[in-house]
Order: sequence, then structure tokens, then C-alpha cells
Amino acid sequence: MPSKEIKALRQAGRLEEAYTMASEELASEPDNLWAKRNMSWVLYSQLDKMADDLPQFIIKLNELKALELPSDEVMLFDNLSIVLGKAARNISAKTPVDHAKLRLLFENLMDLPLVKPSKWYSVLFQNMHKAFKEFDDYIEFADWWDFANFRPEDYEKDKLPNGKEVMALVEQAYIAYAKHLLPKQNFQGNVFFDKGKAEEFLPRLIQIAENYPSFQYPSYFQAKLLLALGDREDMLSALLPFARKKQNDFWVWEILSEAFTQDEEKVFALYCRALSCQSPEEMLINLRQKMAAMLIRKQLYNEARTEIELLVAARNEKGYRIPDVVNNWQSQEWYISAVNQKNNKKLYNQYRHIADGVLFADIPEINVIVEFVNTDRKILNFIASESSQGFFKYERFLRNVNIGDVLKVRFQSGIPGGLFKVYTVTKADDADFQRLFYKEVEGIVRIPDGKSFGFLDDVFIPPQMVTKHKLTDDSYLKVNAIKTYNESKRQWGWKMVEKL
Repeated sequence: MPSKEIKALRQAGRLEEAYTMASEELASEPDNLWAKRNMSWVLYSQLDKMADDLPQFIIKLNELKALELPSDEVMLFDNLSIVLGKAARNISAKTPVDHAKLRLLFENLMDLPLVKPSKWYSVLFQNMHKAFKEFDDYIEFADWWDFANFRPEDYEKDKLPNGKEVMALVEQAYIAYAKHLLPKQNFQGNVFFDKGKAEEFLPRLIQIAENYPSFQYPSYFQAKLLLALGDREDMLSALLPFARKKQNDFWVWEILSEAFTQDEEKVFALYCRALSCQSPEEMLINLRQKMAAMLIRKQLYNEARTEIELLVAARNEKGYRIPDVVNNWQSQEWYISAVNQKNNKKLYNQYRHIADGVLFADIPEINVIVEFVNTDRKILNFIASESSQGFFKYERFLRNVNIGDVLKVRFQSGIPGGLFKVYTVTKADDADFQRLFYKEVEGIVRIPDGKSFGFLDDVFIPPQMVTKHKLTDDSYLKVNAIKTYNESKRQWGWKMVEKL
């Protein structure tokens, strides 16, 4: 048998000679497994050389399939993924991707008994994923390849020679799959959504998000699918942790708004928060148009004109068409008489607390009472309970705050008795909670002999209060008091504070 000669010719690159010799051998012994093997490796080498010539590649691929080699020819079928991947890479390298060629390749390889999982099977996926991801038949391709064939290495980020990290192949795959499951609208306005397929894929997407918290985007698409399925509550629980990580990206806030279509005030606040993000103006044009429509409904015409001027400027700069509705707005009397402003940042900030309330909605709010305020440093001391107290900076959340105010706070972190970081702070009206720590008392003041401080029942009157109000022993006083912790005595008591 001429096996050695065929191999030598093939390795020397003399593929036509190797092919002729292998053909003669196969013709003389068509059922001989070794003759088929010799021919298969010659065909493999030819496929490797013609990966950029798809018609010839397909001819050779079908010639190889016609050999009907058993699937246990592991080395051949594993290496075959290499040349198939090269052919796919050549297709994906051209812009736009030729879908007809991609489809032809896929239909001719899908019945091959390729080795899986394997390094080269993953490489094949990587190249075909890149080509298929913009087309509607991506799911068909992905189901054929089967995500169960990913290797442990595929779950790890790749690093380029320049040191830049690339998203893990698995994350790319799950994102693309979920994206293609989302509802699509055709030119006739008909919406296509395979609800059953989405419900089937969702548990797998949730599992990936839970098992690989470093994957950022599965949670986002999990939320999008839940929203498409009408599950608003679960959508929020899936999206909020992701949104907190990406809160500086405007589109996160726009996505959040989709969960509150029946609550225009929250949608408005979320749009304000989105437009507060630093983003290229051309990326904000659609959002500004939606915001302008809401401002017009609110009769905030100066602010509406400001949004319109910004979106028109961005469209003109990029050479984009101005929508008819925008042209119509600009011709109306309210627009002509409105005053254009530099921006609407002041308005956005007024609604930030509502947007942040949505962003941190899954973190419980805790009632606290303000025990002390340092207006110079914008710091307040609070009491949540006799076992929980501390202080935090309030400037981002409150303009004015007074001792005795009840606040609802979402805490991020903190040390009991020390500095706390907070997510949200809003004033609250909770008289029952306030009465636990704040009270009004009246009666006769007692000032011990030789002391500069005094008492009214169990309420301590600090020296500065005695001096300020010119109090003497047996003075009558009506006083507001707040509960406070005495560090030296390690016990709780009451002290006088100025009336609110």
C-alpha cells in the first residue's frame, strides 16, 4: 500500500500528486479502510489550502463525506474543525458578511461527526458565531453546535497580545442567543416572538448569571427576556444588580424605564437619570426625542426646546434626517416663544432621588432619626435603633435637614457608631417612629449646685443651652428632647435640642 508515499507527498505540499496516488489506490480497493484514510488526509490538506475558495472547498468537503468514514476516526474529525473554522473565518472577515456563503458552509458541515467537546470544535464555534451572530438563523446554528460542548477554558476571558481582555466565548454565545430570542418587528409592523423558546432558554441564562457573576451581560438579557414575557417583578430583580454596575451608561436607565410604562413619573425620572450620563450626543438623540415629548405633555416648554435643540444639533452634525415630528414641534408657537437653555441638568437633578430609588429598590429602606447635624461639613448623626447608630454625608440627597427629622435610608456599608455609606436618603413622615427617639417635655429645670448643666426630668440640658436660654434652677421650660448615647456612661439617655 502506498501510504508512506502519499503521506510524504502531502507533507511536501505536492497535493495533486498525492491526490492522484490516493485516488488510484481507492479505485482499486474502494472498501479498504486504509485507502479511505489515505484519501481523507489528502482531502483534509486540500481543504486547508482552499479555505478561501468556498465552491471548491464544498466540493472537496462532500468528496470527503462520500468516503463514509466511521465516526471513530477521531483525529481526522477533530482536525476537520480547524479547516471548517478557517472557511468560516474567511466569510466573517468580509463586510458585509455574505449570508448565502455562510449558509452553504453550515448546511454542508452540519452532518459531520465532529469531535466534541474539543479545542478545535470551540474554535469552529468562535468563527461561525462571529459570522452568524447578525443573522436570524443564529439560534439554529447555536442549537446545532450545542452549548453543552463548551470547555472550561471557554468560560474564561481571553487576553490579546496587547494585554486587552476579551469577553469569554461562553458569555458572547449566551448574549447572542438571548438577543435573537427578543421580540422582532418586521417592516409591516408584525412582531415575532418565540415565547416557548424564550421560556426554555431563560433558566439556562439565569444559571449562567448565577454561576459566573463576572459575566456582566447575561443578567441584562435575562431582564430583557423577562420583560418580553411580561414578568416585570423578576425582570427588576435580575436587572438591578447589573444596572448598579453599569449605572454610568445611559442605556441602562432607558432599559429600566421599560418596566414602568404605566408610571410616567418614574419613566420621566429614569430618562432624566439617563441623560445625566456622559455619553456621545449622537447616542442620545432618540432618548432626547422621547424626553421632549414628555416635557411637552408637562408643558415644560423651555426644557422641551432645550432637548430638541440638542438632538437636532447632533443629527445635523452626523448628517441624520430630522424626524417629521421634530420639524412639526419646531413650527409650533410654544417652541418659537420658549427659551432655549444650555442644558437641562438642573431639571435632571431634581428627579435623581426617584431614579436612584428604582435602582436600589431591592435594598430595604431603614427608618432613622437625625440626632445631630453639622451643616458646615454636611454630615448628620443618625439613630436607627439603640443598637444601630452612626453618621453619613447628606449633601447629595438633602438640601436641608434638622435634628428630629425622620429619614428613609438605604445603606451601602458602615461601622456601628462610625461612618456609613448610603445609596438613597429621603425624608419620611413617621410619627410613631419619631416618638421612639424624640419627645416634647415641660416642667421645672434642675441645675445642680456649682454645675453649668441642668435637667428637666430625665432630659439632660447641655451647658450651652443653659447659657443660651439664661436658665436658672427652678426655671419653667418647655423643651424638645432627643434620645442620645452617652459614650462615657455607655448608656442611652435624653438631651435637649432646639425646637424644630
